Amino acid sequence: MSRDEPSKMDRRHLLRVGGAFAGLGAAAPFALQLAATSALSQTSDYRALVCVFLFGGNDSHNTLLATDQDSWGRYFAARNTGSDPIALMPVGTAPVAAGATSSVTGRVSAANRPEAWGGVLPIVPRTANPVPSGTSASTRTFALHPHLGGLRTLFDSGRLAAVANVGSLIRPITKAQFQARSAPFPANLFSHNDQQSVWQAGQTEGARTGWGGRFADALASMNGQNSLFTAISTAGNAVFLSGNSVIQYQLSTGAQPAVVINSATGATLFGSSAAPALVREMIQDVAGPSLFAADYGSVVTRSGAAATVINTSFTSPAVTSVLAAPAYTNPITGAVETNTLATQLQTVARMVAAGSTLGLRRQVFFVSLGGWDTHDFQNTTQPNLLGKVSHALSYFDQALGNINGANMRSNVMTFTASDFSRTFTTNGDGTDHAWGGHHFVMGGAVRGQDIYGQYPTLGVDLGAFRNPDMAGTALVPTTSVDQYGATLARWFGVSDSDVSSIFPNLSSFTPRYLGFA
Repeated sequence: MSRDEPSKMDRRHLLRVGGAFAGLGAAAPFALQLAATSALSQTSDYRALVCVFLFGGNDSHNTLLATDQDSWGRYFAARNTGSDPIALMPVGTAPVAAGATSSVTGRVSAANRPEAWGGVLPIVPRTANPVPSGTSASTRTFALHPHLGGLRTLFDSGRLAAVANVGSLIRPITKAQFQARSAPFPANLFSHNDQQSVWQAGQTEGARTGWGGRFADALASMNGQNSLFTAISTAGNAVFLSGNSVIQYQLSTGAQPAVVINSATGATLFGSSAAPALVREMIQDVAGPSLFAADYGSVVTRSGAAATVINTSFTSPAVTSVLAAPAYTNPITGAVETNTLATQLQTVARMVAAGSTLGLRRQVFFVSLGGWDTHDFQNTTQPNLLGKVSHALSYFDQALGNINGANMRSNVMTFTASDFSRTFTTNGDGTDHAWGGHHFVMGGAVRGQDIYGQYPTLGVDLGAFRNPDMAGTALVPTTSVDQYGATLARWFGVSDSDVSSIFPNLSSFTPRYLGFA
C-alpha cells in the first residue's frame, strides 16, 4: 500500500528545494558556533509538535473503553464471539495462566488470548464525560487496554489526555444524514491511502501539502537561517510535513550519524580511496551548461552542508546525553524486540536537544508505527503494537524530562493519528475498516487526566435498541480532525487566521478549539 505523496521533480521544484537550503551554504559554520552560547537559551520559547501516526487503522474500541455496566454489556456481547474472540476482560479480572480455564469466558487461556492479560486498566477522568443518548448509565466509567500501563501512568500524572470519537469530517453529520447521504462527508472513507492523506493533509490521496508542513510555513521564520530543520521526519516521506515553502527533512534513527550520505562521504568506494572525492565533484558540479544540472549540484552541495550541521550538532554533549530507549519485550511472545517507535522518538529527543544549540524555536516531527490493519489475528497483533506505543511514549516522556538538565515536557506536545478506527463487531478474529476513533495527546502543557469530546454510545442496532452514534458497525465522528489539529496549531503558536486557512472546514464546527491545550 502506497502512503507517500507522488514525487514530481522539475527545475522549479529543485529551485524551491535549493532555496530551503540556501541559508546553510557558507554560513553553516555560524550555525555550529551557536552551540557554545545558546544551549537551552531558547527553552522557554521552544515548542515542538510530534505526530505519532499509526498506519493501518487502530482499533479504538479495544484501546479506550467505556466500562459502565450498560456500555460494557454491549461491548462484550459484540466482541466475545467468533473463532478467536477479541473482547477484553472486565476491570479487576485476574490474569489466567496459560492452559487454565477462565471463569469469565469458560475458555482455556493462552498468551495471545485476553484471558491471560487480566482486566482492562481503570482510569478516572477529572471531568465526568456526559452520558449520551441511548446509554442508560448514570455515570460513564473508563479503562485502557491491559497493555497500556505506561499510558495509564501518564494519564494519572496529568500529562496525557484522550480525545474521543475523532474522524475526518467536512461538517457535523448525524447518523441519519450519513445513511441518507443527505450531508457531505469525505470521499473514500474506508480507503487506507485516502484516509491517511485526509488525516495528514485534509484531502484524499494526491494532496501536496499537509497541515504539519503548513504550521511550519507559518512559523519557520522563527528558526532563522536554520529553518530547514523546522519539519523533521524519522519515518520517510510524509505529506503531513510538506508545506508550501517548507521542505521536510528526514533523519536516520538508531546509529549515528543522523544523516547518512552514502558513497560521497565514505573513505573508499569500489575499493578506491580516490572515488568518493570524484563522486562529490560530479554530483556537486554547477559549472556545466545544463541549468537543471546546475540546480541539482547546488542542492546536493547545500544538502551536504546541512548534513554536516546536523551530524556535528548530534555529537554535542547535550545530544549524546539524551536517555537511550530501553529494551522492549513482546507481551505475547516474551521475545525482546526492537521498538522502532521508541528509536524514532529517541532521534526526536536528540533533535530537541540539538534544536536548542541551533537556535530553533519551532519544530514539527513525524514518526510512525505500521501494522494496525488487524483484519485477522488481532489478539496477537494489537496487544504488541499497543505495548510498543505505551513503551515508546513512556520513554519519550522520561527522556524529555531531562534534556541537558532541562525539563522539556511542557515544550513538546505529542499526539496520535491513524487512518480510521475499526468495526465495533468482530469478523471472527479481527476487525474491519470503520470511521471515528479515540486518540491520545501527551505533554507537560496538556490539560491531562481527562477525556475531551463526547465518548459515544456503544452497541449495534438490535431489537428495539437504536444507537444514535453508530451507522452499522462504524462510529460517526463527533469531533473533527480539523478541531483536533486546530487545537494543536493554536498551542504551537499558529495565528487564528492561518488556522482558518489551514483548516477551511473549521468554521462549521463548535467549539473551534478543544480544551486539552
